[in-house]
Amino acid sequence: MAAPTEPATSLRSMQKVVAASLIGTTIEWYDFFLYGSAAALVFNKLFFPDSDPLVGTLLSFLTYAVGFAARPLGALVFGHYGDRLGRKKLLVVSLLMMGAATFAIGLLPTHATVGAAAPVLLTVLRLVQGFALGGEWGGAVLLVSEHGAPERRGFWASWPQTGAPAGQLLATGVLSALTALLSDAAFTSWGWRIPFLLSGVLVGVGLWIRLSVDESPLFKAALARAEARKATSEVEKMPLVSVLRHHWRDVLVAMGARMAENISYYVITAFILVYATTSAGLSKQTALNAVLVASAVHFAVIPAWGALSDRIGRRPVYLIGAVGVGAWMFPFFALIDTKSFGSLLLAVTVGLIFHGAMYAPQAAFFSEMFATRMRYSGASIGAQFSSVAAGAPAPLIATALLADYDSSTPIALYVIAAALLTVVAIGCAKETRTRDLDNIEESAGAPAPSAAVDARTA
Repeated sequence: MAAPTEPATSLRSMQKVVAASLIGTTIEWYDFFLYGSAAALVFNKLFFPDSDPLVGTLLSFLTYAVGFAARPLGALVFGHYGDRLGRKKLLVVSLLMMGAATFAIGLLPTHATVGAAAPVLLTVLRLVQGFALGGEWGGAVLLVSEHGAPERRGFWASWPQTGAPAGQLLATGVLSALTALLSDAAFTSWGWRIPFLLSGVLVGVGLWIRLSVDESPLFKAALARAEARKATSEVEKMPLVSVLRHHWRDVLVAMGARMAENISYYVITAFILVYATTSAGLSKQTALNAVLVASAVHFAVIPAWGALSDRIGRRPVYLIGAVGVGAWMFPFFALIDTKSFGSLLLAVTVGLIFHGAMYAPQAAFFSEMFATRMRYSGASIGAQFSSVAAGAPAPLIATALLADYDSSTPIALYVIAAALLTVVAIGCAKETRTRDLDNIEESAGAPAPSAAVDARTA
């Protein structure tokens, strides 16, 4: 029952798979980031109106963080069934869940209408968003990683990663257009609902594209091997059990690798809307426009970083990003404090370029750590469990530090500490770009991927 080694996929089929993954991740990140932007701009007034403005922002970011708390649970559930039933089926479910929750947020009554029930309902829908996103990322990057040719895996797998800046671009673009066209009163009253309701249309498009692709060939081959083992009465362990038994070091490496990537991203794109409009005294429109332009650059550089990781390795590219984002933090805030749009744009753009160096190789890097029948679980657990400690509290911690110290220095040190942790994690990892995804052992007594035989040379 031996399967062929990483079957080749035609360019046209590969482009179709990439499109299906990218459209889904773009929509899901649009939904997720839309909430973050709204939390910074209007949710403090609509759902926590009795609080001091900065305290209200803290409370709205707290509901934002709740979504991250649900992501590990989503990773466990979607990872388990994605390793058992396939990547495609679970990706359809995650897209529908995220879209429904986001659409419902657009229909929510505010505190002025239903009182304390409003933030409760908002929190529940945020939990659904987080649960869905926890399962989306792993399936999307694996669908591409397991279809693509190994020598270009970093490049192809980086495309679903562009769904994050694409979603950010879309969410920020819609909000920026609305704030430009509507008065503050109109936007706060009803305009903020429009981007959330648009999610229903986007999900329909994404679902149509996602249903048109085939299941991962590597998963099909691994499933056939699993069925053959069942025929011989060999009991197959749950994917989660296998991951924690054979790949716990890889899970820890993945979690550490995500610290700087996750924290820096939400400081640069979400907290920046608070800092620029309060400490720097810039308008909401100016801050949104800076994030909008920088997100477009971010989208463009991610595939380039992914392609570079195919040439020099995942670890060197990742380290460039981690060291770069840590070194950039003090210049980042210094530029914003000049209160110039050009300086603000430069600060955010350079920060996101360094972030892209971590985010681009991440999909291939994490995929190459785990065997096929536990890959969805392993990659999702490593990626999403770290989000609870990293991305979830990042805007909240940054806002609290600003409130307590009225200075950007503690926030910069916070990101630098995360960068150091990521450098240590990557330093403990082994290079993975030469691994054959189909030859990573997955039997009951399998060694970790570091012991697997590489199928090709560097």
